[in-house]
Amino acid sequence: MTSLITQSRLKRITVAAFTSLVSFGMASHAGADEATGLLSYGGLDINEASFMKDNGLKFGGWANAGITYNATSPGGGFNGPVTFGDRDSEFQLNQFYLYLQKAVNTEGGGWDLGFRADFMFGTDSVFTQAYGSPKGTWDLGILAQEGERFYDIAFPQVYAEIFAPIGNGITAKVGHFYTIIGNEVVTAPDNFFYSHAYTMQYGEPFTHTGVLLSYPVDPNWSVTGGAVTGSEFGGWDGAWDQGLGNWAGIGGVTWNTDDKATSVAVTGTTGETSERDHNQWSMYSIVIKHDLMEGLHYTFQHDHGFADKAVGGQDATWYGLNNYLVYDINDQLGVGLRGEWFRDDDGFRVASPGRTLTYFPGANSYYAFTAGLNWKPMTWVSVRPNVRYDWNDGPPAFDNGGAATGYAATRKDQFLFSTDVVVSF
Repeated sequence: MTSLITQSRLKRITVAAFTSLVSFGMASHAGADEATGLLSYGGLDINEASFMKDNGLKFGGWANAGITYNATSPGGGFNGPVTFGDRDSEFQLNQFYLYLQKAVNTEGGGWDLGFRADFMFGTDSVFTQAYGSPKGTWDLGILAQEGERFYDIAFPQVYAEIFAPIGNGITAKVGHFYTIIGNEVVTAPDNFFYSHAYTMQYGEPFTHTGVLLSYPVDPNWSVTGGAVTGSEFGGWDGAWDQGLGNWAGIGGVTWNTDDKATSVAVTGTTGETSERDHNQWSMYSIVIKHDLMEGLHYTFQHDHGFADKAVGGQDATWYGLNNYLVYDINDQLGVGLRGEWFRDDDGFRVASPGRTLTYFPGANSYYAFTAGLNWKPMTWVSVRPNVRYDWNDGPPAFDNGGAATGYAATRKDQFLFSTDVVVSF
């Protein structure tokens, strides 16, 4: 798509669209409390139409755009191994996101059928591709190279959903859907920070294709399990037409206290890399959330992954620890901290830049500390400034030199300041 639009023209278009959205959102606070999305502001919500209500349909989406300043001014313009907001001092329309959904009715006591279809345009789309399909048959694009200017299209979710009134009720997703693994997610409005943790960037899947079943055992316990198509990464980010001969497993269990103040989720996946290659990819994630007091939320995450014979015939492993602390000052403003450590034990997972996969720094421990705000002047606008300091203890992973040098890195640390806006429709 970007081959049809020059870089300068694309930047003008996206900046203009971004400015228009923000200007519209900031123009007046009147009715902001009643409006849950931009479309509902002034009575424009398509979901209020009788056709949508009669058929249980919901249309929604958001625009997410931001910019990141890198104090090291990297020669290649990339923020090292940091992905998503990965360009230095360059406006990024990360996500122009639309979805159409018919949620299944889990309370009616009978069978029900629903669906969801998601569309994404922007610089984040490359990280949600279903790898394996030829370009243009499922997601439009492959890993972006420097000349393509990073903008692409993806369909990160397209699935049918079925509710079966068996026991406490079984819900099944059949199709292409986001992973259940980990804490941070692709969808911009559902994260506190604009930037992402290394575990999410490099340690976990983004999407799966297959069947996923969920069952609430009781008010405190729920279980999830299914089978997903294989790919060169086990059951990660697979496509409809790939890996049909080596399905991978995925599953998890979640426990909540009665008051929902504490939860523990243990999830994981395992599968062979292909029908011909029986080496195994496996990983698990543990996420513990606890409300320390009213408005103060703590999250702990541990991931651990394994890949058989992945590096010169040797096994590879990676693991990490994340800590999050978020305080809701009021309904409009929150402050958060994130501290993380990610170990790429064999130099197999982390690429720098992450988008191009052209340079792997080697075995490394990566550390990052992030502090940020989440400000909601209206229910459908979020502004998320954050500062972030990254460093590593092995071969340099930051300040990439550019395509002429193969993006070889020269520094072991970097300081980032970024901010973005999310406008929900």
